[in-house]
Amino acid sequence: MELQQFYYDNKIVRKFIVATLVWGVVGMSVGLLLAFMFIFPNVTDGISWLSFGRLRPLHTNAVIFAFVGNAIYAGVYYSTQRLLKARMWSDFLSNFNFWGWQLIIVAAAITLPLGYTSSKEYAELEWPIDIAIAIVWVAFGANLIGTILKRRQRHLYVAIWFYLATFVTVAVLHIVNSMELPVTFLKSYSAYAGVQDALVQWWYGHNAVAFFLTTPFLGLMYYFVPKAANRPVYSYRLSIVHFWSLIFIYIWAGPHHLLYSALPDWAQNLGVAFSVMLIAPSWGGMINGLLTLRGAWDKVRTSPVLKFMVVAITGYGMATFEGPMLSLKNVNAIAHFTDWIVAHVHVGALAWNGFLTFGMIYWLVPKLFKTKLWSNKLANVHFWIGTLGIMLYALPMYVAGFVQAFMWKQFNPDGTLVYGNFLETVNEIMPMYWMRAIGGSLYIVGALVGVYNVIMTARSGKKVTDELAEAPALPAVTSSRTAKEGYHTWLERRPVKLTIYATIAILIGGAVQIIPSLLVDDYVPTISSVKPYTPLELEGRDIYIREGCNNCHSQMVRPFRSEVERYGEYAKAGEFVYDHPFLWGSKRTGPDLLRIGGKYNDNWHFNHMYDPQSTSDGSIMPAYKWLITSKLDKSNTEAKMEAMISLGVPYTQDDVDRAQEWMDEQGSQIQSNLSEDPDFLKTYQADKTRKQQQGEEFVEIKDREITALIAYLQRLGTDIKVISNAAQTASN
Repeated sequence: MELQQFYYDNKIVRKFIVATLVWGVVGMSVGLLLAFMFIFPNVTDGISWLSFGRLRPLHTNAVIFAFVGNAIYAGVYYSTQRLLKARMWSDFLSNFNFWGWQLIIVAAAITLPLGYTSSKEYAELEWPIDIAIAIVWVAFGANLIGTILKRRQRHLYVAIWFYLATFVTVAVLHIVNSMELPVTFLKSYSAYAGVQDALVQWWYGHNAVAFFLTTPFLGLMYYFVPKAANRPVYSYRLSIVHFWSLIFIYIWAGPHHLLYSALPDWAQNLGVAFSVMLIAPSWGGMINGLLTLRGAWDKVRTSPVLKFMVVAITGYGMATFEGPMLSLKNVNAIAHFTDWIVAHVHVGALAWNGFLTFGMIYWLVPKLFKTKLWSNKLANVHFWIGTLGIMLYALPMYVAGFVQAFMWKQFNPDGTLVYGNFLETVNEIMPMYWMRAIGGSLYIVGALVGVYNVIMTARSGKKVTDELAEAPALPAVTSSRTAKEGYHTWLERRPVKLTIYATIAILIGGAVQIIPSLLVDDYVPTISSVKPYTPLELEGRDIYIREGCNNCHSQMVRPFRSEVERYGEYAKAGEFVYDHPFLWGSKRTGPDLLRIGGKYNDNWHFNHMYDPQSTSDGSIMPAYKWLITSKLDKSNTEAKMEAMISLGVPYTQDDVDRAQEWMDEQGSQIQSNLSEDPDFLKTYQADKTRKQQQGEEFVEIKDREITALIAYLQRLGTDIKVISNAAQTASN
């Protein structure tokens, strides 16, 4: 049989490896800074673009899409060419994928610290960047599919199945969740509201973890673990069951992020059922990966590559056992909103994604530069420092989660909360935050050791940009199944059909959960007293979103005795019908704010934003002093209201026409309330006099950002009036 010569494109793989290491260090460094902000909350005092609320989404996006994303591309571009015996279909698309993705990362690194965010977790980027992501992702998929169609290998190996499922599913998730109505170039509102928005977001959020952080890495595991161990995959049949059951079941599990929330019970229970089932395919994949090492465990002792991969697969197994357990309602009632979830996420991120990436790079770089790893000793140092870092990060966070949960729920014999002040919980877990910072420091030190080792390895070898290979052309065969051919074996040589079936498998779960929320009129029962936000409150809500307040504060009181006692009446679905986007949150570093309206006066909120420790002794909330001095931009208020009208919010044209006057009236009232404090009035008048004498512009308090934020906070939870049992008894 005549062999055809061709060249593998190694240059694109090298580019993505360099990007992986660079962005990995950047993303981890931002995460480490955030960890220290829990201990020193005012370390970036007064610098708005370095505040916790703005940096937190930068950290998650940098680690997920910059570090892990570039690692996926590096592994996929290397393995796909070898599995299909073909160069990538288009060098142009390969390079467009690379440079487009890096520009998206840079755009995120600029916009997120400046406060341009949609606030939707793992999908915070604004609409122009969302469009760019879709274009670059489709280019990647087109290149992958084009390569499959011109392949010289008849059957598609299991890794390719996972790559195809990743492409189609992430495309669907991103497009559906990013439906938004632009207001300005970098401001938009989610097309969904309240409960519906929460459902779509966590359908996306959970499956971004599933199909960006899991399925492509399973494909990489199926390629690189056998290569590193020089052993075939343990079980072909198990890989088939693993693939189809995983992609079908995973897509249903999103609602387990919304247990005990205002989401309808049937959707919650559906999420729980499929989450529990998820443990079977997940552990099937883990077992297939570990048993591939049968007969090669002696190599694990000496090979740093296999050490990283074994811990990565073990971390995957731990995280995918814990995930279904956390979806059980009785466990979720304890864990949700606590640092337990932070520990769970980072076991997956640091061990599964991080260590598999490092193991893959340690195996790849010597191959790409035709040399040996510069230092096995340094690679082992990296492994042990990183492993210790993971343990010192995760274990304290588990302890912190348990402490939070049990302190929040304890009652005295007289029915009052034992720890009525939320800050008592915060003070109790500060030692755990110290240990988390130390663990994170060790992990990033290990990563830096790895970067140095990779650089020295590259320097000791030579670049092979185009690697010569040869393989016979793909022979023509009948498209129908032969008598001895298994169904799945036949399907593997039909890539288009395989992709269609995978797409159908992932669409079913999403359709069953989301379509009813779009079509059923009374999916969310209305509450007549719930009205749209005033223009000033709407501006204040946008400031709340800009500053990332929902990263630390939830707006979802669950129907638990402890939460109702601490925060007030539990949340109703009808309260959120005008919330574009929803702001339920997923972590309580501070108390829930759903019922904060009217709890404190305007002066308390003003002082709390200027210096949180002055109103809440022991608080680890940073100061937001720029809100006190910054002038509120009211130029787009009418456009925002008109966008809301397009989304179904019942503003009238008269409301829009009198928006400026309405804001001035409400702002003047808040300014008047603040002026009742003699100390505030004295400082305010002195500042006004000084600026007038110096000829500087003086902005009235009613026209500053702090006033809009106070208006929004004072509105929260006031739309429904709940009569206490004692009051009902008295009235009867």
